[in-house]
Amino acid sequence: MAAAQGRLSDGAGGMDEAKEEDGHASRADQAPLPFRAAVEALKAARLRPQVEIEQVPPPKRLAPFAYALEATVVDGDQDLADGRLVLLHDPAGHDAWRGTFRLVTLVRAELEPEMAADPLLPEVCWSWLTGALQARGLTYGEPSGTVTRASSHYFGGLAARPAASQIEIRASWTPREGLGGAPDTGAHLASWCDLLAQVAGLPPAGPGDASVVTLPQRRGPQSR
Repeated sequence: MAAAQGRLSDGAGGMDEAKEEDGHASRADQAPLPFRAAVEALKAARLRPQVEIEQVPPPKRLAPFAYALEATVVDGDQDLADGRLVLLHDPAGHDAWRGTFRLVTLVRAELEPEMAADPLLPEVCWSWLTGALQARGLTYGEPSGTVTRASSHYFGGLAARPAASQIEIRASWTPREGLGGAPDTGAHLASWCDLLAQVAGLPPAGPGDASVVTLPQRRGPQSR
């Protein structure tokens, strides 16, 4: 996970505030029951084995209560993609969220330069996020986000390095609350891991996902 944390530590905006909190859950001792139930559902979620996940310090200024996770998609000794998922909770509600909970994510992966040049790539990547949620029958509201692609070309003493391209998905959505006021965060986490695996180029996890289009294997994934 060290490599993933290093890649996620720069340029992630509000998501990077997750590094600033000393504790793993803000004001955990004062957390309301729905938030605690949502966190327990995250901890109990069953995920595909290629996704390594760990709890990290959450942001401390985005909401009264927060919980954060980081994940890496691993193939052998290589990291194919990484991301961060933050659960926010404001018991008083939030006008922009239209609810009391919000999920915020950052997902990144390396791409072949040819794939990064596809003009439809941003729309496709966004559809992967919404499709992952819909595939598990989840209801949500107020989705928003960006899909960014960047390319690096090397010169001079670095000219021997091949060009590198990266896709980055930043998004947030409001999970619908269920019984007791807590959303099914375990299912949302599983959907998010489906997105991570898809961006990483892994095959679908289940027979019902055979039609999912995944990215081709990226050149030279990060070694662990």
